[in-house]
Amino acid sequence: MFDVSFTELLTIGVVALIVIGPERLPKVARTIGHLLGRAQRYVNDVKSDIRREMELEELRNLRKEMEDAARSLETTVKTNVEELHKGLNEVQQTVEGAARDVKDAATGTQEPAVEAPALDAPAAEGTAAPPAADAPSAGEAIEPAAAQEAPSEQDLAQGSLFPSDPLPSSANQPAAGQPAEASTVRERT
Repeated sequence: MFDVSFTELLTIGVVALIVIGPERLPKVARTIGHLLGRAQRYVNDVKSDIRREMELEELRNLRKEMEDAARSLETTVKTNVEELHKGLNEVQQTVEGAARDVKDAATGTQEPAVEAPALDAPAAEGTAAPPAADAPSAGEAIEPAAAQEAPSEQDLAQGSLFPSDPLPSSANQPAAGQPAEASTVRERT
């Protein structure tokens, strides 16, 4: 604490011996020792209290940083989960729409998804509209969608979108004049 050399301590001891006297010097020395010890303990306690307060402040700052990081992580996770739910809902709606389309196709009540452009507009202008590539001609009959290998109601009830037997029953039997192997080849394709 104080930088005091041995000669300085010897000088202070001789002066104290002369001033205080030899009978009271040991008592005074013990009292001074106790006071110095108390002062040192007090200084050490203050230092440790300051050190603890500094550590507590650091811990509070660390805790605050961790809470902020946890909040930011939580908000990031929530936004990601919300985005995933939105994407899942979109996919689910798309699948449900496709399932409705397949069901409508199976029952033959499907309405065209995209309306054809107005056919009257080109005719009004005096030019004939070219026939659509997918549109049947006037002499052709429109086949219902149910006749085109659509899943049966039993397949739909079981959750299958594909018919149980993709080939007509006549395809399972060999035609007259065909060997039986040809029918197995047809079944594999």
